[in-house]
Amino acid sequence: MSEEQPHANLAVPAFKTEKDPITQTQNSQSSVWRFGGSDKAAKASTVTLRGVIYMLFDNCSKDVNKTILPLGHGDPSVYPCFRTCIEAEDAVVDVLRSGKGNSYGPGAGIPPARRAVADYMNRDLPHKLTPEDIFLTAGCNQGIEIVFESLARPNANILLPRPGFPHYDARAAYSGLEVRKFDLLPEKEWEIDLEGIEAIADENTVAMVVINPNNPCGNVYSHDHLKKVAETARKLGIMVISDEVYDQTIFGDNPFVPMGKFASIVPVLTLAGISKGWVVPGWKIGWIALNDPEGIFETTKVVQSIKQNLDVTPDPATIIQAALPAILEKADKNFFAKKNKILKHNVDLVCDRLKDIPCVVCPKKPESCTYLLTKLELSLMDNIKDDIDFCVKLAREENLVFLPGDALGLKNWMRITIGVEAHMLEDALERLKGFCTRHAKKTETETDSLQALKLSDNNLEM
Repeated sequence: MSEEQPHANLAVPAFKTEKDPITQTQNSQSSVWRFGGSDKAAKASTVTLRGVIYMLFDNCSKDVNKTILPLGHGDPSVYPCFRTCIEAEDAVVDVLRSGKGNSYGPGAGIPPARRAVADYMNRDLPHKLTPEDIFLTAGCNQGIEIVFESLARPNANILLPRPGFPHYDARAAYSGLEVRKFDLLPEKEWEIDLEGIEAIADENTVAMVVINPNNPCGNVYSHDHLKKVAETARKLGIMVISDEVYDQTIFGDNPFVPMGKFASIVPVLTLAGISKGWVVPGWKIGWIALNDPEGIFETTKVVQSIKQNLDVTPDPATIIQAALPAILEKADKNFFAKKNKILKHNVDLVCDRLKDIPCVVCPKKPESCTYLLTKLELSLMDNIKDDIDFCVKLAREENLVFLPGDALGLKNWMRITIGVEAHMLEDALERLKGFCTRHAKKTETETDSLQALKLSDNNLEM
């Protein structure tokens, strides 16, 4: 098995080195030290995707004699067919050579970049944003961190979708926000269970998170459904946090509708960035946008808290901030169309091959993002307890890594990454088919045939 793996950027060293055993004398000295590691992140770290992915990689083996296929995480940027557009690269190179990106920037972001983001978002919004409504972050994950820290207070709770993106759970745990889950309904094309939201919210609920286009389900919410979401949030007196990082990764028929269109109904805090659309997650540039024509975020001191939290966290790289206006202004529709065409082809390929694998079913073909959710029909399989057991054994037997749905809050489902090269998916589906065939329950006819064969063999031996 080659040492060079596409997932190498995700791998972590075992950090296992030969050390002399600690003696009793050394142990007795530990009482003189007044420091120790904090366990604040202990709970949060248990709900991240990385731990699950690393565990599955650890179950892969050289003895299988197959290359590892890492289809459990999503980073299309490592594959040549998903390389970002030349306009984005040129924008960064120009800033690098000009020397304009070498200095510190203000906590909220440099003014030209904030203005560019506002202009970019205003193309689809009735209530126009100003540069002061935009706060730049080191990717959307830092945006989640800033927002959750800004909302955290004793007894506060936040409503998160199930299935969802686990980083929200991790940041909520870290910030001390209680998490309450509402369901996305597969039988209704993954729409939000609005009645369920009303049932779990109370006087301590501060916000609900909407991911649109949806990760991991791959659906795009309609205008009417998002309006109902806004009306429900207003009824409950909570804000909507709208994660729209996949707004340029849509390959289905439903058009993207920004949640900010409904800001006259409910204040909307939008999280977005260029990591998914431009396929540059390593550039670490995202933003928080305040869609709030009534000024509610100001009167409730949410704006003040966001600014204060930005003052005590690292800024996104100034060089990328300075390049952002050119990146957004020169957005190449042909680049997006080419990228999304590849993803659409990959989705069709996987769905077509899954027709021959009865125990793995895709109930809704995705129309956005870089994932495909499948339901495991475990009743058709022998010696497979659940989705985690399925994925662990798949890694051990086939060096094939998919993400168990349990990591997303959806037991006995499985997520397949489609943001890879097509030949990898073809190989993966062949391995998956072989694995499922080996573990499929034998029918009565097959069992009878096997029994008859054994009896025949015994008669021959006699």
